[in-house]
Amino acid sequence: MPAPARWAMLGGMNADAVVIGAGVMGAAIALELARTGRRVTVVDRGGVGHGSTSASSAVIRFNFSTWAGVASSWEAVHHWRSWADYLGAPAHEPLARFERTGMVMLDVSRAPRELFRPLFDRAGVPYQEWDADTLAERVPGLDPGRFWPPARLTDARFWAEPAGRLGAVYTPDAGYVTDPALAARNLADAAGRHGARFLLGTAVTGVDRTPERAEGVRLADGTRLAAPVVVNAAGPWSGRVNALAGVGAEFTIGLRPMRQEVHHVPAPPGGLGPCLADLDLGTYLRPDTDGGLLVGGTEPECDPMQWLDDPGQAHPHPTAELFEAQVTRAARRFPDLGVPNRPRGVVGVYDVADDWTPVYDRTDLPGFYVAVGTSGNQFKNAPVVGQFLAAIIDTPAHDEKAARFVGPHTGLEIDLSAYSRKRAVNQGSSGTVMG
Repeated sequence: MPAPARWAMLGGMNADAVVIGAGVMGAAIALELARTGRRVTVVDRGGVGHGSTSASSAVIRFNFSTWAGVASSWEAVHHWRSWADYLGAPAHEPLARFERTGMVMLDVSRAPRELFRPLFDRAGVPYQEWDADTLAERVPGLDPGRFWPPARLTDARFWAEPAGRLGAVYTPDAGYVTDPALAARNLADAAGRHGARFLLGTAVTGVDRTPERAEGVRLADGTRLAAPVVVNAAGPWSGRVNALAGVGAEFTIGLRPMRQEVHHVPAPPGGLGPCLADLDLGTYLRPDTDGGLLVGGTEPECDPMQWLDDPGQAHPHPTAELFEAQVTRAARRFPDLGVPNRPRGVVGVYDVADDWTPVYDRTDLPGFYVAVGTSGNQFKNAPVVGQFLAAIIDTPAHDEKAARFVGPHTGLEIDLSAYSRKRAVNQGSSGTVMG
C-alpha cells in the first residue's frame, strides 16, 4: 500500500503500520495487515505469545450473547481447523493443533440456552440439547445437580445438597488449541513471511501525534518508528497505551486489567471428554494433552475480582486459596476428581472490558486503532480479528458507516459496529468471561 504523501515528503517512513503487542491478537493483526501489502512493525516489551496469551486456556467455543460473538467464533473455528492452510505454513513448521472435543454448556439462568440457541440456528452452528439424564450419560462421572448460586467454600450453602438437576447444550465442533503461545508464534512467523518485522524486549514509551493524527511511536531505547497507522493490541497494558496516545475519553466501554489463575490437576478416572462451561458452580474445565485437566473460574459474584492498577505488579504464582476454591468447585461437579495439596497452574492478566465484549475500532485520533478488552474469551477469534482490523483501517468513515465483514468460510455478515468503542454496554452479557 503506498505511503501517504506527508510521510513520503519526510524522506520515507519506518513502516506503514505499527502494531503494539505481539500476543495472539497483535500477531494476527500483523499478518492480515502484511497480507494487504503494508510494511508492518510489531513492538512488544516481552516476546511473541508471552503475557496473557501464554496463560490462555485457548478454548474454542461459540456460546456468546451477541450475533457478532457467535458469528465471529464460528467463522474463526474454520481457520483453526485448517491452521496450516490459513498460515501458508511450510510442511516442516511446528504448529499448534486444534483438538475437537466438543463443549458442554450447563444450563444456568445467568446465561440461558434461549439466549444463544437462536443465534446458533441463524449461524448454522450444530448443537444438541441434553436433559439431565443425557448429560450424566454423555459425560461419565459428572453430577448434574443444580448448585446455584456459586458460594465460597466457607459458606454452608456450598456444601448443601443440589436443588434440582441441570441439562446442557452440547456443541460438537468446539474444542481447544493445544499451545496458545505457539499459535501466536505461528501467526508471527506467517506475518514475517509477508515482510513484517518484530522488535521485542522494548516497550513503547510514547505515541507521536499531531492534533490531526497519529504519526508513530517512541520506544524505551530511544528509537522512533514513524507510521500513519498505529494499532494498540497491548493486552492488559492497552489502557496505558491509550493514555500515551491521548485517547479513551470518548469510549463508552471501560477497560481494566484483572489478575486471573488457571489451575492444572490430574483428570478424574476416565478423563473429561468435552470442555465444560459450568457457571452454576463458577468454573470451566477443559482436558489437556498430557491427560490432565485445566480448571478456570467464571468470576462468580462470591469471589472478589482481582483488579490491578499496574499489570506488572500481578503476583506471578497460583495461590493456595484460589486453587482450592476452583478445584473444589470442579470436584463438586466431578466427585471422583482429587484436590491436590499443592497448587499448580498459570497466572495471567486479562484486559477486561466492562461487558466482556472487546473493542475493535478506530479512535478519535485518526490513524490510531484499538483491539482491546480481548482477554479471557477472544483467543478463539484471533484469526478473524486480524481481518476485522484490516477492514476497519481500510474504511476511513467507519464511525459514520461501519465496516462490514463477511466470513469467507461461513458467508456470515458481521456489522463491526458491534465492537465499537462508543457502543452501548451489552446488557445481555453474562458479566463473566463467557461473554
